[in-house]
Amino acid sequence: MNPIVEFCISNMAKGGDYVYNKLDQDPGVDVLEYGCLQNCGVCSSGLYALVNGDIVEGDSPDDLLQNIYKHIEETWIF
Repeated sequence: MNPIVEFCISNMAKGGDYVYNKLDQDPGVDVLEYGCLQNCGVCSSGLYALVNGDIVEGDSPDDLLQNIYKHIEETWIF
């Protein structure tokens, strides 16, 4: 079982696509894309993804990617 990272299609246009593509190449992470994740306030203010249901944000695509891996490292128990 892998950690699940979910992206909103609207956030992908802000740079989330870079992070999505990087994570999609990692066999240890399952990456999903949705039309909307119902986090419009967070989505409109910057980059974010849901990591196992938790909101993880970043100031840039690289920052988001780093924060996602950090969150997985700190919270993943499998």
